[in-house]
Amino acid sequence: MNWFELFKINPLKSLLLTSNPVLNYFIERDLLEQKGNLIETLWQIPEVEKILKKQQVNGSWKYPGKNMDEDMGSNHDLLETFRNLRYLVEKYGFNRQHSALRAAAEYVFSCQTEEGDIRGIISNQYMPYYMGAILELLIKAGYQQDALVEKGMNWLLSMRQEDGGWIIPLQMFKITYLYQVAKDPPIPPDRGKPSAHLATGMVLRAFAAHTDYRKLIEIKRAGDLLKSRFFLKDFYNDHQGVKYWTKFEFPFWWTDLLSSLDTLYWLGFTRDNADIARGLAWFIENQPQDGLWKGSYEKRADMHLWVTLAVCRIFKNYYSR
Repeated sequence: MNWFELFKINPLKSLLLTSNPVLNYFIERDLLEQKGNLIETLWQIPEVEKILKKQQVNGSWKYPGKNMDEDMGSNHDLLETFRNLRYLVEKYGFNRQHSALRAAAEYVFSCQTEEGDIRGIISNQYMPYYMGAILELLIKAGYQQDALVEKGMNWLLSMRQEDGGWIIPLQMFKITYLYQVAKDPPIPPDRGKPSAHLATGMVLRAFAAHTDYRKLIEIKRAGDLLKSRFFLKDFYNDHQGVKYWTKFEFPFWWTDLLSSLDTLYWLGFTRDNADIARGLAWFIENQPQDGLWKGSYEKRADMHLWVTLAVCRIFKNYYSR
């Protein structure tokens, strides 16, 4: 059976109706396995030029709103740079051959500390979840062998909880505590506390992208932890509710069912695993009548198409293995 025959409505047929040249590129490459134009052809379209025009001289993008935490040392330009790297790498296939990507990578590395972590979005406090998501993008863009990426990956490994996953150390406290400790030395994690699947899923994306680190026994253990948490509440306040498992967007940001299944595929899990099968079944059982799964965050008109493309990718991957 072909993967698209699992659904009541073939989502591939719905996707093929789009006239979006970027979506068409990835549909043809990833779902139909057709060789087309080089990825660099996507770098010239007006949407990309609009993003690149806003890049600053130091390689970052300026946060568009008021940074309410600037007096506490938070760096929301790093947050905005992460946001735009998601688009450039995941939607337009940017890699280190492009000068704008290289400049952005240099800026991100300038936010890396001697310890090895990337820091700034939550002031001087550790942010393993954002760091994992940022490193994922840099690895996909061609920085897998970079010494600073390796330093960051090893730092993430050193920050694991006793149960094998990760937490956001500041979330051990009420959020108002940030105002007291923002510029202080970072708070270390209490290793005995349960991991947060929000943090674990975002960190694992970096390891899933890295062809060497994804093979580690420690990472397989963290993957087991992540899939065991499907459809459960998180232990900490940020994105705690069960509803967040089925709130989707692409490019990925937070940990949800879709991003987790994608990550776990690259970590070597198969559809024969009970948790993976349960996650895949959710998409079959909850397919909308038009065949296209919806996004829940950004209100882009084409978000449902990108989310559906991501769903189709994971089904093709799991049912082709």
